[in-house]
Amino acid sequence: MGVTNRLACYSDPADHYSHRVRIVLAEKSVSAEIIDVVEGRHPARLIEVNPYGSVPTLVDRDLALYESTVVMEYLDERYPHPPLLPVYPVARANSRLLIHRIQRDWCALVDVILDARSKEAVRVQARKELRESLTGVSPLFAEKPFFLSDEQSLVDCCLLPILWRLPVLGIELPRPAKPLLDYMERQFAREAFQASLSAAERDMR
Repeated sequence: MGVTNRLACYSDPADHYSHRVRIVLAEKSVSAEIIDVVEGRHPARLIEVNPYGSVPTLVDRDLALYESTVVMEYLDERYPHPPLLPVYPVARANSRLLIHRIQRDWCALVDVILDARSKEAVRVQARKELRESLTGVSPLFAEKPFFLSDEQSLVDCCLLPILWRLPVLGIELPRPAKPLLDYMERQFAREAFQASLSAAERDMR
């Protein structure tokens, strides 16, 4: 890992938002101290730097950032190689819109399924919606090696933590979702993705 270690990342080892940031760090071969934060037990330093005590939180010397998309974009600008957002404004805006749609359409369902306080009927419905939605967009994954792109991007970094968790979410994709299943197989085998996984995430599959 090429960059000297001055970064600290507070991360929940099972949280898909924290996983996004760890994927970006791994893609860029940036060395950071990963500080595991288990829900309900927040280190005093985390509360000092982030008034919400939320994860992921990135600390870079005097700078503290939270909210996963803010952290990911900062890392992409701070460590420009390889770039994970397109250079041109239109393509960059489209990537941001895709991230927003993943957040609204899929992450919201994942959060409902994983929330122990959700009623079982609500979780069943969320599982059905997520499975059908992912299956419906599967043909898009046949067009390019990454999600609607020839290069790895922050869009993939947001999507992969969800796909890795499908067994935990109780979702099995049907055979017609083969382009998406092929994408998952390619992506999960990549060295950077494997490096991003916590022990808790390795146990999910």
